[in-house]
Amino acid sequence: MPIGGMELLIILAIILLFFGATRLPQLGRSLGQSMREFRQGAQEDSDKELEGETKEKKELPREEEDTAAKEARSAH
Repeated sequence: MPIGGMELLIILAIILLFFGATRLPQLGRSLGQSMREFRQGAQEDSDKELEGETKEKKELPREEEDTAAKEARSAH
């Protein structure tokens, strides 16, 4: 059940009545800033996770990598 144009106008009118015309730009700015910070934080977290995975792979000595690969092949 998609929201039509008339429903959006009603919702916007209610928001306008509730917050007032002078307050709406401030709410829009703060909402945009919050969304931007959330995305930036989520991106940083995913970058840290990927960085941690590559560090773990790089830290394994060559002998342990060979042993782990042999164990993985024998398990199949």
